[in-house]
Amino acid sequence: MQTYHIPVMTKEVIDYLDCKPGKIYADCTLGGSGHAMAICGKIKPNGILIGIDQDKDAIENAKNVLKPLLPDIRLFHGNFVQLPEFLSESGISKVDGILLDLGLSLHQIDSSGRGFSFKREEPLDMRMDTESDTKAEDLINELDEKGLAALFTNYGEEHWARRIARNIVQKREQTDIKTSAQLAKIVCDSIPGKIQSKQKIHPATRVFMALRIAVNRELEMLSSFMDNVAEVLNPKGRLCVLTFHSLEDRIVKRKIKELEKECVCPPGFPKCVCNKTRLFRRLNKKVMRPGKEEIIANPMARSTKLRAAEKI
Repeated sequence: MQTYHIPVMTKEVIDYLDCKPGKIYADCTLGGSGHAMAICGKIKPNGILIGIDQDKDAIENAKNVLKPLLPDIRLFHGNFVQLPEFLSESGISKVDGILLDLGLSLHQIDSSGRGFSFKREEPLDMRMDTESDTKAEDLINELDEKGLAALFTNYGEEHWARRIARNIVQKREQTDIKTSAQLAKIVCDSIPGKIQSKQKIHPATRVFMALRIAVNRELEMLSSFMDNVAEVLNPKGRLCVLTFHSLEDRIVKRKIKELEKECVCPPGFPKCVCNKTRLFRRLNKKVMRPGKEEIIANPMARSTKLRAAEKI
């Protein structure tokens, strides 16, 4: 059987979550369930694991690999922003630890057939939840040139966004762009060869990332989740977030800093009127990265950043 996914920074995740027997933990992005399996091993025999993923394939995989490990595992198909709703369904108000792993799974890239990889000829879908409405194909064929350029710039930080967008519009006048291979070729043809030769990543990486982020509303969902995370954590509860690009990491870093702050009144105010209290403390002042040995063993880990915090 093909490997579903290789979890990243598992030891660090388990250490920061401070997993203990009998406690309640939420893995809000199950993926291949690698982190969830490690959590189960630490919280048995009486712990509870809440598992969430918007990819139904991940839920089906979790049923097979997690159920034998812990008596009380509760799986939900949905987005991590729905954690309060799923906890309510489970009769649980707060948890002792939350994990977000915001990367794609190896299964999604290699086996899902949804066009996440620019190396394959697959339908240009990119939906993590196949029940959602918008596909990558819709955005590529319906957004105007300005909209495409803005998407590639804002979500992919792509320097050649305008040229790529212009070429996409020209190509789709001849025929709709329906596959990942079609799009990857347009992107590659849009970037000068001398520039490509200096790049460390595939020329289509940023465009594909931007589309995936837009299709799944990833940054919007992450920001919303971080705004409300304190409400579902017990005192001393831990939050651990694994990000894989700078846009995600900025959101997590900024939100944790906001949760650490006490008074946010302007400096000249003689008296605090905001009544804000400090809710979190950072567990790692500097972002953590995987070690060289892990990157060699699992190249997908190379861009991982880990941030962790504890509710006061």
